[in-house]
Amino acid sequence: MSTTTSGHPSRSDQGAAASATDVDHALVQNFSLQSLPESFYDDPYPTYRALRSIDPIRRMADGSLFLTRHRHLEAIYKDTTRFSSDKKVEFAPKYGAGSLLYQHHTTSLVFNDPPLHTRVRRLIAGALNARAIAAMEPALITLIDRLLDRMQERGTADLIGDFAAAIPIEVIGNLLAVPREERGPLRGWSLAILGALEPALSAEAQERGERAVAEFLDYLRILAADRRRHPGNPEHDVLTRLIAGEASGERLSEPELLQNCIFILNAGHETTTNLIGNGLELMMRFPEERRRLIEDPALIRSAIEEFLRFESSNQLGNRRVVEDAEIDGVVMPKGTLITLCIGAANRDPEPFAQPDRLDIGRSPNRHLAFASGPHACVGLNLARLEGRLAISRFLARFPNFSATAPPRRARRARFRGFTTLPVKLI
Repeated sequence: MSTTTSGHPSRSDQGAAASATDVDHALVQNFSLQSLPESFYDDPYPTYRALRSIDPIRRMADGSLFLTRHRHLEAIYKDTTRFSSDKKVEFAPKYGAGSLLYQHHTTSLVFNDPPLHTRVRRLIAGALNARAIAAMEPALITLIDRLLDRMQERGTADLIGDFAAAIPIEVIGNLLAVPREERGPLRGWSLAILGALEPALSAEAQERGERAVAEFLDYLRILAADRRRHPGNPEHDVLTRLIAGEASGERLSEPELLQNCIFILNAGHETTTNLIGNGLELMMRFPEERRRLIEDPALIRSAIEEFLRFESSNQLGNRRVVEDAEIDGVVMPKGTLITLCIGAANRDPEPFAQPDRLDIGRSPNRHLAFASGPHACVGLNLARLEGRLAISRFLARFPNFSATAPPRRARRARFRGFTTLPVKLI
């Protein structure tokens, strides 16, 4: 146990730390987000387990902290006074203060504090209330069944490109009222922009991200100008709602408007694609749980929560200390950068019994896949609906589907999902 950076261990972690192997200590000692081994992308959980038991508040070589315990993440998510989501300090050296990636990520909802975060979240949330989401269900079922019909005709499919990624693109396209024939570039833009959030950023990935932001902004300027001339229904059209602003008359600036339209695509596309893809892959990896869900379809709600916990779509979050803080005896001076490891916290044995076991009936399940506190994902209930309908309807149609080749994971640390998932449909 580190004497300088570790928090006090729970009983379960004390036992794990006491039994830590030389391999565990080597994983902790060699851990660096800037140089992750290939094996990490396939299975990061041994590393997370070692960090959580041996050094749960790990001081990295650059002075930042890497946190892996559920209760530590919960405490930070709920404390917006001492821990900021604003990324200007962090992203200026990473992207360059004048870059388009910097402008986008420091203006979007997720990487901001109040008052901008509050204003934008309120506008978006108004179009994602329970009534609005319920109204989306019939069209979502029609979309999913159409995709299933196409796959059934062929007998094989790539569950990412043909299914998991296609669903949120259509849903978000509808939310922003993007003409269907103009939706082709959306997924590529999203992947490029989010790819630039990886801890280790190559020049090539940065250039792709810059180009994607530029192209997306050019498109959105045209779309927003047309929407001003021809407003949609603000109850369902998020772009119209963002343009109209609040009842008080306060409106978003043009950069705030455009950058948060990009955020809506990115946030809704990547996490939901990964939720559906990861969930279906888990149903192949754990056939007993697949059989259990097929025999009792009512378990789909708890199954979705377990998929989110077991293979969190978003694995890493970040905060900056803006007032001197302390957690479990670890001093965090003002200015310290913090990485919150959601993937590790969601396998923490303190809140989750047998955390490395997939249990689709797990209850309670206080996972942090959607974060927590004021920055909890604004579209979490829409993502849950998409996941429930996509996976339940797929299993009802193809209960015996099987892989035709090994799935290919994206080589990314922040977002966990697949690039391809080839299957035979039975």
